[in-house]
Amino acid sequence: MSVDERREQLIAVALELFSHRPPEEVSIDDIAAAAGASRPLVYHYFPGKQAIYEESLRRAGRELSARFEEPADGPLSERLYRVMGRYLDFVQSHGPGFAALLRGGSVTASTNTSAVIDEVRRAAHEQILGHLALPSPSPGLRLTVRAWIANAEITSLEWLADRSVPLEELQLHLVQEFVAALTLTAAREPALAAELAGFFAGERPDGPTGKLVRDLAGLLAVPGLADTLAVLAVPPGPAPAPEEPRERL
Repeated sequence: MSVDERREQLIAVALELFSHRPPEEVSIDDIAAAAGASRPLVYHYFPGKQAIYEESLRRAGRELSARFEEPADGPLSERLYRVMGRYLDFVQSHGPGFAALLRGGSVTASTNTSAVIDEVRRAAHEQILGHLALPSPSPGLRLTVRAWIANAEITSLEWLADRSVPLEELQLHLVQEFVAALTLTAAREPALAAELAGFFAGERPDGPTGKLVRDLAGLLAVPGLADTLAVLAVPPGPAPAPEEPRERL
């Protein structure tokens, strides 16, 4: 192998090991054995395990960022559904290593590894805002997108721990949670609500948004719930005027 080929092989082998075991449990000897190389040869290319871990993480980060790229064709929720399918496939394939890092408990976590994860989050944030295609996203909308990305991370890591929910169901739930958060943000921002009219007009009944709307409408069939919600929807009346203090005799 050439110098570049050997270095690439070591990174690929290390990433495979880190994907299936927490980084603390992978040693330089493990990497050397999996690559069919000697321990001194690994040290010839990398000063230690931390260096090869960070390089492997950068490689994985670029791959994960690329999975958020999606052509701007078709309903937004269906585009996001495809994105989340690729994201969850990545989480499933690289679970132990990334779980240790994202939970903050890895001894291999450093400023460099945190920067890689932050870059993935920024890429996801900008990709989603790009799909919304709004000329000037409000601070509230940007916050909503960031919060949803954090929720997707936490949810997917919890799913890795027990996998009690089928993958496709989790994929749908995450997309619908984004639609719900987007709708709530629009309810607070009239200008955003007007801009999102096109989003809902482009959705289809059999897509994630259509299914969410039907689920919400089904709640109104629950005995007593529709009446309770109707009461909550009525704006409160004006507060009673304070009583005038009585003059003492």
